[in-house]
Amino acid sequence: MCGRIAQYRYIDDYCDVLWLDGKWLSSIESKPLDRYNVAPTTMVALLHQAEDRRHADLVRWGWRPHWAKDRAPPVNARVEKVAHGPFFREIWPHRAICPIDGWFEWADEGEPKKQPHFIRRKDGAPCLCASIGQLPDADEGYGEHDGFVIITADSHGGMVDIHDRRPVVLSPELAREWLDPATPKKRAEQMALNQGEPDEAFEWYRVNKAVGNSKNQGNQLIARIEGTCPGGT
Repeated sequence: MCGRIAQYRYIDDYCDVLWLDGKWLSSIESKPLDRYNVAPTTMVALLHQAEDRRHADLVRWGWRPHWAKDRAPPVNARVEKVAHGPFFREIWPHRAICPIDGWFEWADEGEPKKQPHFIRRKDGAPCLCASIGQLPDADEGYGEHDGFVIITADSHGGMVDIHDRRPVVLSPELAREWLDPATPKKRAEQMALNQGEPDEAFEWYRVNKAVGNSKNQGNQLIARIEGTCPGGT
C-alpha cells in the first residue's frame, strides 16, 4: 500500500476541506484533475506550507535520498520507521498533505488475477494523506529532485482482507496542524502514529480489473461492480 490512487476533483475542492483562511498559491489549473488511476512516479497534486504561504503543486510521487541510487524511489514510508530511520531523515521535517479521493488495493480471491478494490471515505470527503517530501521551492519552483512519499500504517485487522497497510489519513483539524511548520517534529510523529482516521471511516468494494493498466482512465474504474457490497460497514 498504496500503489495506485485517484485524484479527480478540482484542486480548490481539496484546499477547501482544510478550512484555512487566505489564498492558496497554486500552480495547478482550475479544472477537474480527472485522474482516476494515478500510478507511482507521476506528478500528483500536493498541498504544503512554507513559512506563512500555502501552496498547491504537482509533485512527483516517489523520492529517495541522493545516496540511494541503487534502488527505485519508494512511494510510501512506514509510520513506524519514518521519523527515525536514516532513509527519510532529510525530508521528515518537510510535511505535506496528499489529498486523494481514494486508493486501490488488489486482493487474492482465488482467481488468476487479483481482484482490485477501491477504498474511500464513507462520508465522501477527500482523504487527507499525511506525506513528507523534498518540496518545490517557493521562489524557484519545481526542482528535478523534488518528490514525496505517503506515510502508511498497519490496518489493524480492519482492512486486512484487502491489504495490511493503508495511508495515514488525517482529519481536517489534524491536517492543518500537520502542515503548520511550527508543529514540533515529535508532535507530528505522534499524530502519524496514533491519530490517523480509523478503519471504520472507510468503505471498500470490488472494481473493474481494467484499473490494472495505468493507461486506463475514467470514472468507470471506481464504479462498484454490480452485485457486490462495500466492506467496512
